[in-house]
Amino acid sequence: MSPVGRPRIFDMEAVLEAAMQLFWEQGYEATSLAQLRETTGLSSASLYGAFGSKEGLFEKAVEHYIAGPGSVTDVVADEAASPREAIARLLHGSINMQTDTSHPRGCLVALSGTVRAPGAGEAGARKVVAARRAADRARIRACVVRGIAAGELDEDTDVDGVTSMIHGFLLGISTQVCDGTSARHLHAAADAMLANWDTQGR
Repeated sequence: MSPVGRPRIFDMEAVLEAAMQLFWEQGYEATSLAQLRETTGLSSASLYGAFGSKEGLFEKAVEHYIAGPGSVTDVVADEAASPREAIARLLHGSINMQTDTSHPRGCLVALSGTVRAPGAGEAGARKVVAARRAADRARIRACVVRGIAAGELDEDTDVDGVTSMIHGFLLGISTQVCDGTSARHLHAAADAMLANWDTQGR
């Protein structure tokens, strides 16, 4: 018999994977504590003891996602690749990940915490994913600046405008995937965007 007061031992990786999948499929607001307990196998006491709240579990699940499927966007910060190559790998890699049928469609960061709802938890959840989106945008912007410095883009390129175009496309992949747009059409759209990059700096 376990000593009184010893905390329940569980597989943290498995719990975060299960919670990530549920939040990814349903979003933060629509996912209930009862569903989280069922899918993770945690009791209420264990869940609150380990994560403090639903919001706390969501934050850890997002970190788990960023370290796993969501890491596909990290390529944009790879300075060993040319700026154009980094953007191409970002877009096409994200399309491949978001259309992969082995997990929920789309991007957890784009879909799971965007709807405004009352309550501190919902506000906190939005901040978690908004912070990741802001980080992605900053890395895309840095890549655009590198593109200008490398002569791939014109010196008078509107850095923020191009950044918004690329980041907006990246976030929009999720909506299109969930609406049934095929990976083939999304890859073609990414190539069309990259063709605009290719016409500059000449």
